[in-house]
Amino acid sequence: MTVQAWTFVMVGLSFALYIGVALWSKARSTGDFYVAGSNVHPVVNGMATAADWMSAASFISMAGLISFMGRDGSVYLLGWTGGYVLLALLLAPYLRKFGKYTVPDFVGDRYYSQLARIVAVVCAVFVSFTYVAGQMRGVGIVFSRFLNVNIEIGVLIGMGIVFFYAVLGGMKGITYTQVAQYCVLIFAFLVPAIFISMLITGNVIPQLGLMGKVADGSGLYLLDRLNGLSEELGFNLYTDGSKSTIDVFFITAALMLGTAGLPHVIIRFYTVRKASEARISAGWALLFIAILYTTAPAVAAFARTNLLKTVRFEQNGELTDVKYEDVPSWFKNWEATGLIKFEDKNEDGAVQYRGPKSEIQNELTIDPDIMVLANPEIAKLPNWIVGLVAAGGLAAALSTAAGLLLVISTAVAHDLLKGAIMPTLQEKQELMAARIAAGVAVCIAGYFGMNPPGFVGQVVAFAFGLAASSFFPAIVMGIFSKRMNKEGAISGMIVGITFTAAYIIFFKFISPELNTPDHWLWGISPEGIGTLGMALNFIVSLSVSALTSPPPDEVQTLVDDIRIP
Repeated sequence: MTVQAWTFVMVGLSFALYIGVALWSKARSTGDFYVAGSNVHPVVNGMATAADWMSAASFISMAGLISFMGRDGSVYLLGWTGGYVLLALLLAPYLRKFGKYTVPDFVGDRYYSQLARIVAVVCAVFVSFTYVAGQMRGVGIVFSRFLNVNIEIGVLIGMGIVFFYAVLGGMKGITYTQVAQYCVLIFAFLVPAIFISMLITGNVIPQLGLMGKVADGSGLYLLDRLNGLSEELGFNLYTDGSKSTIDVFFITAALMLGTAGLPHVIIRFYTVRKASEARISAGWALLFIAILYTTAPAVAAFARTNLLKTVRFEQNGELTDVKYEDVPSWFKNWEATGLIKFEDKNEDGAVQYRGPKSEIQNELTIDPDIMVLANPEIAKLPNWIVGLVAAGGLAAALSTAAGLLLVISTAVAHDLLKGAIMPTLQEKQELMAARIAAGVAVCIAGYFGMNPPGFVGQVVAFAFGLAASSFFPAIVMGIFSKRMNKEGAISGMIVGITFTAAYIIFFKFISPELNTPDHWLWGISPEGIGTLGMALNFIVSLSVSALTSPPPDEVQTLVDDIRIP
């Protein structure tokens, strides 16, 4: 069968599975809709959390970014993995013991203020929409290549699927759907990685293949071969970084701290029965996440090696650029999507792919988001594996998109309507409001998926920066500081997210031509500015809190109670 036929089979079977699970686990109460009745088994919740956590950025974009950035791409591995550990150990059990459905719920009650709740709702919606834009973009990329539709149509199809099981099943439906999606995405990520590792290095374990020798008799290690190929084409050494140390630190910190403030991940710890099970499910989730995250650097190196060998080959002892008429079919298939662009600037018919250190003009533009999806085709693997990877990419994007849309709907229905505007709202009315909010959110998310502000990984990095600058200080000080009051928390959240959002909007939308290290504040990129926004949040919160009256005694007692095991 053709790639397209296999893709229809794999995607069709996976979608049928998701819809079947959603129908089986339909939410029938607000408890089911928001937190799946708080009776999910820790192992099941760990698997669902891993799927929720590993978005299109993890599956599609992370290895692609590493393949192009080399060592600099490690900021995503370090930041996202370290951030999850931080969340699991520092925050999740305490928030679970607090016993509320959402982060705005925690902020509103801990800081004894409806205004604090509303500010938290605004932050949650803003962060979630930024994050979900990356997921819908990932869905569009998968559909545009493998089903031969444009990205906009692909996004619309993804919107329909997410709308069905997020709006129908709520957290209960999403939880069990995400378990199925984890199985699909991890299988789809590992199978091609294992095959390609065997082809390139002869090692069945990709992680060992990354550190091993190339299976061509040369005796060279894979990374040495990749460094050589990169230098020959005028790129930086793959194992060297080009980003400044301060920017690497700030991006990594923003991703770590943003993880600990992401509402769609935090809410997963409310779906288990008690705080001890929250810790257990966090441990299982880390194991399930590590399977993909330790494989991603190997996938990146394999993809980069195969790409460089595709555009340049050895002929009569000399390296020669491949002629455009001789490029493999995968190249032209992806070119049709607009995610690979070839411009024959010197009109010699050859595809010249060069880095910034080369004197020869670069004629090839490649979107990093295609590398994982194109990897099986580049390596000439069977068509069924190509279709499987497409299904895995969709599973990763849709699982996170569903979690984010649930955060948006609960923020609007539970925190804003029920918690602040209409406290007498009945359960059925609240459930209907949540479903309507989810439907509206799907439509807005689809728009941002069609008009994203950057690569999938970049967009997600912006979301993490916004979460770090708004939620992280409020949650940490809400748990560990009895002196932090509502005035300090509200001021900090507003200053943190406003500064971070303004910085990102300026460099990505208002003046993109200035988006270079020479113009960044202290050399900090928009992806890393959330760390500085978080620092401003802490400074403002602590300063305002010190100048205003302390929280009521009952709130200080509540803080003590949260920390008792």
